[in-house]
Amino acid sequence: MCRWSADGRMGGSSMKQSSTSGTTGVAGAVAADGGGGRAPEAEPVERLEAYRTELTGYCYRMLGSAFEAEDAVQETMVRAWRRYDRFEGRSSLRSWLYRIATHVCLDLLKGSQRRARPMDLASPSSVETPIGTGLPEATWIGPVPDQRVLASAGDPAETAVARESVRLAFISALQRLAPRQRAVLILREVLSWSAREVAELLDSSVASVNSALQRARATLAASGDTVADAPQQPLDDAQQALLRRYVDAFERFDMDALTTLLHEDCTLSMPPYELWLRGREDLVKWLLGPGGGCEGSHLLPVTANSRPAFGQYRADGTPWAIQVIETAADGRITALQCFLDTERLFPLFGLPPRHGGPAAE
Repeated sequence: MCRWSADGRMGGSSMKQSSTSGTTGVAGAVAADGGGGRAPEAEPVERLEAYRTELTGYCYRMLGSAFEAEDAVQETMVRAWRRYDRFEGRSSLRSWLYRIATHVCLDLLKGSQRRARPMDLASPSSVETPIGTGLPEATWIGPVPDQRVLASAGDPAETAVARESVRLAFISALQRLAPRQRAVLILREVLSWSAREVAELLDSSVASVNSALQRARATLAASGDTVADAPQQPLDDAQQALLRRYVDAFERFDMDALTTLLHEDCTLSMPPYELWLRGREDLVKWLLGPGGGCEGSHLLPVTANSRPAFGQYRADGTPWAIQVIETAADGRITALQCFLDTERLFPLFGLPPRHGGPAAE
């Protein structure tokens, strides 16, 4: 049986690695952990569950993996429920849950390598470069469905910041920060906590929090990606039309039409492979060569990391990739980010196991 201190730190882990995308509620997680001799009560369970989405967003920014984030939130909920009768209310329930979630994430990050995108690890490859063998899942930042990490309502300005802060490029930039700096920056810049609130959460001082924030800002500025970047507006008619043309060109495998939609410096990446390409000419050459298996594909729309995305199926209806699309103000596509771990990702996004089949529950 696990032991928790008053702030939710554990002395023995109940965390179980998830291999599927299902999100178990507090009651199910407590039961799976042995129950502690009592059933979860409805009122505290409902109060805790109300914070699941925003906590998942926080843990995803910290960890860079949707699956690790969901595991971390489950652990947070179990610890909180077990300590709920001793929650003294000296802070808000929300602050208390973030305190627990932060310690869960910091524990997970001890000794782990930082997750990255292919372009963070190497220079662009050529079309002739062998694709090689895939690297372990823990190497890569993964996509996440918007509904798992972004609340459906809220202040428009806060919503815009939240959306920008789950972009894959920004998640990648966050992984360059030391874990405590990462927590400070997310809490201060994304969630708008005060320095005093963050200091209390981390058992630190205001001066230490401000120093960590300055160092984190400097690191992100050097990477060229900050949460203060101009938020992308919701898709307008022109962008929607661009995506329709993209789907039409890709499904018909019309390279001439596709070329007109790609920015000249468009990139293509395909985790778990390290290989990535830059430039629309190389992208088209790759699709006509090693990527020829994409011919006849079907695309189903989803949203990931606040960006348009698609579930890609082969011509025979089997899953092939989750594509996350980046677009520029000039109406061109700047990045095709393809994630090939379809066994886990398609259920996570609620996509059917075959094109034309029923959606995953």
